[in-house]
Amino acid sequence: MWMTVGNQRFAIRLADTAAGRAFAAQLPLTLDMRDLNRNEKYAELPQALRATAEPPGTIRSGDLMLFGTDTLVVFYLSFRSSYAYTRLGRVEGPGGLAQALGTQGVRVMFSRD
Repeated sequence: MWMTVGNQRFAIRLADTAAGRAFAAQLPLTLDMRDLNRNEKYAELPQALRATAEPPGTIRSGDLMLFGTDTLVVFYLSFRSSYAYTRLGRVEGPGGLAQALGTQGVRVMFSRD
């Protein structure tokens, strides 16, 4: 799976879970993502997913998570968190992700190829 921001493309490895597969079934998907706390981008999905949320402890740059049942979150900085998320996948090689996403709103495309 791929995530495209502007002219930069990032490979994503999906989690082998029901939520990961349900997210992939919604692709291709283009989302206008908003910034939160200068460490993540988020947007509502067109369809809710089954959540199996757990507190990850440490969020890592490149984590692709579901907050609640319908909010997709892409983290671009690493930090500790007590919030609960459902893991959807991870950006492979997240170097340059923070720069590509920036600290403002951004349009992001998710696709299978």
